[in-house]
Amino acid sequence: MPRVERLLEELSNAHGPSGSEGPVRKIVQRELAPLCDELETDGVGSLIARLGEREGTPRIMLAAHMDEVGLMVRYITPEGYVKFQGLGGVLDQALINQRWAIVTGKGVVYGVTGIKTTHVMTVEARTQLFRREQMFIDVGASSKQDAEERLGIRPGDPVAPDSKFMALNGSKVYLGKAWDDRAGVGVMIEVMRNLRGRAPKGAVYAAATVQEEVGLRGAHTSTYKVHPDIGINLESGVAGDYPGTNMDEAQEKLGEGPGLFLHDSSMLPNLKLRDFVLDVARELEIPVQFNVLAGYGQDGSEMQRGFGGVPVINLTVPTRYLHSHNGLMHRDDFDRAVALATEVVRRLDGPTVEGIRSFEQS
Repeated sequence: MPRVERLLEELSNAHGPSGSEGPVRKIVQRELAPLCDELETDGVGSLIARLGEREGTPRIMLAAHMDEVGLMVRYITPEGYVKFQGLGGVLDQALINQRWAIVTGKGVVYGVTGIKTTHVMTVEARTQLFRREQMFIDVGASSKQDAEERLGIRPGDPVAPDSKFMALNGSKVYLGKAWDDRAGVGVMIEVMRNLRGRAPKGAVYAAATVQEEVGLRGAHTSTYKVHPDIGINLESGVAGDYPGTNMDEAQEKLGEGPGLFLHDSSMLPNLKLRDFVLDVARELEIPVQFNVLAGYGQDGSEMQRGFGGVPVINLTVPTRYLHSHNGLMHRDDFDRAVALATEVVRRLDGPTVEGIRSFEQS
């Protein structure tokens, strides 16, 4: 398997719900350590790599979040079933009858969200939506004591979707969990790999953030650690190219290039930075898609609000079926996002950044 595909497989398969990003952080640390001049973590666990002089300017910040939507153990019933708390925005209908990995102090415990068999349901119950409060995870335990002592399950243990990566039917479409935002993490790693051979004019910071899915928390702390002059958030985009979704909801399509967000509920991009990115993309002949969403929320908004304000854009890899056990992304979109982000960073010298940061004054 080629190196990049192997990296994406490893990132996708890693268990890392919000607040428990350790397995993902180990991968990112291993990859970034030889590519940067300094590597550190902030107080909540975000990993920050610096390439270039500490005092170098401009300070360009790349961000991508390591966490994925998942669950947390709430308590164990006397019979040994695990009740859970959701972490991030997961639809109740995406939880039922799915396989899960509970990461305990003793290792990974596998389970499944049980569902009452149709044979004993009333006709009315068969058409009802199951709420998460009605659900539980069956880990095969005989009792609460068995779940705690033999399996090592404790309240607070993270629970991740149990899904495995594959290149779907030999295509360039990659099936896997947690593309939100392991796709962005992969882009960030590859951008840093490209930049290593050509030192930046200032300093580039790559922040692999934590707890994005529960409130953009790692982006808040890492922005204050970096104090950037300009920011590029790298995310999974919201594809709208499958049945049941329309252009009024989402505009990105798989295989047609990286996406650039023009609106979401958390941030409006800096339009000068948008135009700069589009000029670079046009020169490189990289197609760029646009997305205007009513909802969503992403780490770029925390970068934007840091200190006196930071010009930021959100650059994405279009993804289908976000916040579920299985999503799809296209390798061409990933590679184009890497190429575009790399060249944008290379061209963000001092005068360019200063021009983007300036506003007319009357």
